[in-house]
Order: sequence, then structure tokens, then C-alpha cells
Amino acid sequence: MAHTYASNFIHCVFSTKDRRPLIPAIRATELHAYLIGIARGEGLSLMAAGGTANHIHLLFALPATVSLAHAVQKLKGSSSRWMGPGFSWQEGYGAFSVSASQVELVKGYIERQEEHHRKRDFEQEFVTLLRNCGIEYDERFVFG
Repeated sequence: MAHTYASNFIHCVFSTKDRRPLIPAIRATELHAYLIGIARGEGLSLMAAGGTANHIHLLFALPATVSLAHAVQKLKGSSSRWMGPGFSWQEGYGAFSVSASQVELVKGYIERQEEHHRKRDFEQEFVTLLRNCGIEYDERFVFG
């Protein structure tokens, strides 16, 4: 796309179905590497991946030619199949824009998920992200 310039950094968060602990620590590194490959194939630059046994955080640069919904569908769909039978992600996701000046801060946050979740569980973290970004939500439906 000639003369099109974009700086779209996305912090994307989604959990396993029903937030079940389906991502064993031993498999997490492989999952992150697989997601890097999916992202590359879709024209995304995955800059960070991290999480715990029941959810994942991704930071990626979204090119102007790829919609957010398409990118997330590819990341979730392919990785769900790769994880095998009995594994599935939640239906929805959270996606939060990140300014270029905050990319390193968000990368650090994603890389320290295990440490972070000693203080706060996924539900508390996700609601905090929604609030911090000014996103309205209905508590009855936010977690399906």
C-alpha cells in the first residue's frame, strides 16, 4: 500500500475457555514460539508473549493491511488447533492500543506475568485493563 504509514501496537489478552488452567508451564514457551510463527505468516510482528496457565498476553504491531479481528482470529484459531484436543480459547478477547512510547513498558509487563499474578488474578487484571482504557462493560457478561 503506497504512501500508507501506520503505528498500531496492540496489547491483546485472552483466556482459555472458562479460564481453565490448560497451558502447562513446560508448554508455554513452545506456544509462544508457535504464535510468533503464526504472526509472521499473517504479516504481524509479535513483540512479546506471556501469560499463565489460563490466559495469554500478546503485544504485536498490526499493519494497516490487516484487521484486528482477522489477526486475533488467526492467532487464536491456529494456536488452539496446535494445542490439541480438549483445548480452546474463550470466545472474545481484549485488545488495547499502545503508544510507541509505551511499547517497552508493556513488553516488560507481559514478560513478568507470573510475578504479577501472585498479587492479582486474571479477572482482576482484565477488569483493570478495561477500566484503565475507559472501556465500558457489563460485569454480568465480561467473562461469558
